[in-house]
Amino acid sequence: MRKELNIFSFKDLLEHYPLRHVDKTKVDTIASLNHTTDYAQVAGKLISMQMLGERRSKRLVAHLQDNTGIIELVWFQGINWAEKILTIGQQYLVFGKIGFFMNKPQIAHPELENYTPENAAGKSYLEPIYPSTEKLKARGLNGKAIGKITKELIQKISEKDLPENLPETLLKQYKLMKRFYAFQQIHLPSNEKNYQQALRRLKFEEFFFAQFGIQLIKIKRNKYSKGLLFEKVGDLFNQFYEKELPFKLTNAQKNVLRDIRKDTGSGHQMNRLLQGDVGSGKTMVALLSMLIAADNGFQSVLMAPTEILAQQHLNTITAQLQNLPINIKLLTGSTKTKLRKPILEGCEDGSIHILIGTHAIIEDNVTFKNLGFAVVDEQHKFGVAQRAKLWKKNTIPPHILVMTATPIPRTLALTVYGDLDYSAIDELPPGRKPISTFHRAETSRPQVMDFIKEELLLGRQAYIIYPLIEESSKLDYENLMKGYEEVKSFFPEPKYWISMVHGKQTAEQKETNMKRFVDGDTNILVGTTVIEVGVNVPNASVMVIESSEKFGLSQLHQLRGRVGRGAEKSYCILLTGQKLSADARERIKIMVATNDGFKIAEKDLELRGPGEIEGTKQSGVLAFKLASIVDDKSMLEVARTAVAKILEEDYELLSNENQPLKAYLQSQKGNTRWSKIA
Repeated sequence: MRKELNIFSFKDLLEHYPLRHVDKTKVDTIASLNHTTDYAQVAGKLISMQMLGERRSKRLVAHLQDNTGIIELVWFQGINWAEKILTIGQQYLVFGKIGFFMNKPQIAHPELENYTPENAAGKSYLEPIYPSTEKLKARGLNGKAIGKITKELIQKISEKDLPENLPETLLKQYKLMKRFYAFQQIHLPSNEKNYQQALRRLKFEEFFFAQFGIQLIKIKRNKYSKGLLFEKVGDLFNQFYEKELPFKLTNAQKNVLRDIRKDTGSGHQMNRLLQGDVGSGKTMVALLSMLIAADNGFQSVLMAPTEILAQQHLNTITAQLQNLPINIKLLTGSTKTKLRKPILEGCEDGSIHILIGTHAIIEDNVTFKNLGFAVVDEQHKFGVAQRAKLWKKNTIPPHILVMTATPIPRTLALTVYGDLDYSAIDELPPGRKPISTFHRAETSRPQVMDFIKEELLLGRQAYIIYPLIEESSKLDYENLMKGYEEVKSFFPEPKYWISMVHGKQTAEQKETNMKRFVDGDTNILVGTTVIEVGVNVPNASVMVIESSEKFGLSQLHQLRGRVGRGAEKSYCILLTGQKLSADARERIKIMVATNDGFKIAEKDLELRGPGEIEGTKQSGVLAFKLASIVDDKSMLEVARTAVAKILEEDYELLSNENQPLKAYLQSQKGNTRWSKIA
């Protein structure tokens, strides 16, 4: 049980919740079972039993008959035990998961007992079904056996063994069941209503303590972490804002700037997550913030995940700040030694105001005179440890702005990045034309290529993207090369010029081919998802995504965001095969219906679940046993508000009201009263 189910103590056993409860008072007829039946209980006479197969394929097959039909019962393990206890002609009550073999109903490894109408009527209303593993089942520890142990434990413990851990006012305010009764009713409910109340109470508890840990970190940081003080908004910011700003800021951008201004002027270190869709103007917010840092005599860094993106940031920011006395430099892994030395010296003596680069920035030999502001672009590409290295670049840690263009649903952001303050740019700058997205079957490829030709005639450029699920995958690589040849047959040289970019190329090849497209020397860029982040070609107006059913929603949205960056109308065409799974159809449908990254992120969370979203696997805070941030998001918000109120009013939990909470938190530090299971 320890290794298989991570059950080491009585507490673990109590938190090994039933998968579901079944009404064991109900007996189904065999004829009523169909492909939609999940679990069922039937009663009848055992009419046959025989051993089939040899060695590994050996199995015991029996048949049970009621007035309406026959069901097959099969055992692949514990065969001798099953054969010993079964008697032909005996009436049995049989329960299990319904499967179909050769279109006939079947139960593998059923639970069964001698049947009399009385023992069926004497069952509890809802019987728990517990998860087990094949290894444990082989040793006789199936879900039923786990249920017996759990039932015994529940009958032996009292309220003092499971003391309340939430304040009384909270229980009353949210009408929550007491903790002891919640555990009792989640395992052995007296009725459906009590079960639902127990479920609600324990879900709330999971959210509450997850949020408690996250908000405690944030409060400790805000209370005790000293931050650099940006006392003023000075000449550099004002000159740029009044004379150089290329476009009017949206209200969302202004709100985020206010948040940053407030944080950096508070005397505490800022750690803020900035979410914004592709093209929403996050970089402009970062640039204005770096100018505030410069006005206060501090240096800034902007860390990007790829050299292409870092170079792009350099080009954009250098062009925008050309009339200001700001010294900007680029530092990446491929910066030549000859250039590296003056850059390192400039950082150390303070003559470089803004350093843009890749993770080369956080290497130990990069030191600053007074680093005050650090921007981390595309957060999910960097680990927490890399972010923490930036903290050490000054005796008082710099303010940190973490940016992501992969919109994360608010519930996920509050859970995964709950220790960061949260800002979102949820509107696009004026003048940005929405991208029109279309779904076409592969059979329409000639028409799609003709459409690209029309756009190229207008002087535009196009992307054609192929899936490369694993960069080393031979088949995907062959498909890409085949696709490239096919594109060349539609767009022959020298009338058209094509660049190709994929993961098997050297960094230099990739860079050269990408640069040719960026500079307008080629009309079409054929590639894989390596172009997902960091290519800004305002002249590109068409994005064709081949086999788009193989891509996830967030990846499709990121790829689409490569077009629509100029003044011209842009298009995204999703090419798919004829046969689509229900999930793929749903993804394509939402992509065609909306350009809103936040709506897409919500749908992505719904379809894939939180564990699959990029960057959340290692977070640990999503390991809820009962609660779901998709289905229970309103409860997450309630728990979060409840935690914030308690910490605001009684941070050290000194009041009598908060003593149960304090006692529980102390017990979790290893002083738990639960004895170990031998």
